[in-house]
Amino acid sequence: MGLTRREQVLRALLGAAAASGLTTLILILVEATNVLLPADIKFGIVFDAGSSHTSLFVYQWPADKENDTGVVSQALACQVKGPGISSYTSDPAQAGESLKGCLEEALALIPKAQHQETPMFLGATAGMRLLSQKNSSQARDIFAAVTQFLSQSPVDFRGAELLAGQDEGALGWITINYVLGMLVQYSFSGEWIRPPEGMLVGALDMGGASTQITFVPGGPILDGNTQTTLRLYGLDHSVYTHSYLCFGRDQMLNRLLAGLVQSSPAPLVRHPCYHSGYQGTLSLASLYASPCVHTTAPLNLTRNLTVEGTGNPRACVSAIRDLFDFLSCEGRADCAFNGVYQPPVRGQFYVEASSPGQDRWLRDYCASGLYILTLLLEGYRFSEDTWPNIEFRKQAGGTDIGWTLGYMLNLTNMIPAEAPAQWRAESYSIWVAGVVFTVLTLVAILGAAAVQLFWPQD
Repeated sequence: MGLTRREQVLRALLGAAAASGLTTLILILVEATNVLLPADIKFGIVFDAGSSHTSLFVYQWPADKENDTGVVSQALACQVKGPGISSYTSDPAQAGESLKGCLEEALALIPKAQHQETPMFLGATAGMRLLSQKNSSQARDIFAAVTQFLSQSPVDFRGAELLAGQDEGALGWITINYVLGMLVQYSFSGEWIRPPEGMLVGALDMGGASTQITFVPGGPILDGNTQTTLRLYGLDHSVYTHSYLCFGRDQMLNRLLAGLVQSSPAPLVRHPCYHSGYQGTLSLASLYASPCVHTTAPLNLTRNLTVEGTGNPRACVSAIRDLFDFLSCEGRADCAFNGVYQPPVRGQFYVEASSPGQDRWLRDYCASGLYILTLLLEGYRFSEDTWPNIEFRKQAGGTDIGWTLGYMLNLTNMIPAEAPAQWRAESYSIWVAGVVFTVLTLVAILGAAAVQLFWPQD
């Protein structure tokens, strides 16, 4: 006995629903394999050779997403024991040896099979900039010793270099905006679109020997020496950036103390920024060894200096202000200090915040805090309205804020100058097809239900 017309229509609708549903399932599985299947992980190592200490960072990312955004994460942060590499002038070989402990931690984290393909870099900042100015031969010896040591490691060491202050600021800006996902966004059609410039955040960095400010201003940058143009994901970003050498925390403290020594005729110096009751001694020779200290040194540098704290905030601020040249910018809205051009600050800023947590830094907390306030309010000219835009953070998205991630992304071409190929379009096409077949499945099922309910039996 043959099928009735009703049964034929019902069977056809159910068959269409089954075929459409199966197709939808296949599309979902095809798309899901990119997410569910474990991807190989790649690694990169960067040494941040600062003025007061060296840090090592290990970054990781899925091997199949090298040109994606927001996929690089921090896998390890290790602080090298001992001072910065610029301190090893009398024994350059120790500059390289000092990196051994953190390097071993990094090698233990990264699978041995991937050591040879893991890139490693070392970037030196203001401490080595100062040493290069003071004694270029000593700086070369330290770089040679560091290069020799790291070249013996099993990873792909790609060199040690001295970063310019402007590059340090720009790379820090890349890091924070990359981590926050601000550099590029996608539309639902799979196109790369430029985020509004106002969304991009500025970067403020305080190191031991220098400090940097980088942001996208609200108008054109009038001084080409402070402008850097970055092409990232096919989009151009024009940023203002400037680095102030000798205005980092440690060098500021040296300059502050040297100024107090200059105004004191006796070997006993009363320090208004040190808490009342503090007393300590230090070598005059070590104080005047820094190229940042320009005051005339006493005739007898072999003697020790006694420093006594008075705990006087007003006098402390006055002494700190003497470190800046504000008069050269008086009456100018586009000037920070020391005659340096700076457009008005704009947008949100991330400042790298750190807390040493060591008693030996306790005496300097007051001076450091008042110095940062002076720098931000009178130097960079943040106001009552723009102050809430400053966010003090050590990390963002689990990644330390600083120049190292931006440095690695740049040298490994992880952020392409042009937009990547249309891999997003493929994903979008699969998504559209999945929606279409899902709708067809629902229509077929609803049609079958209608036939079952409303088509009379033959």
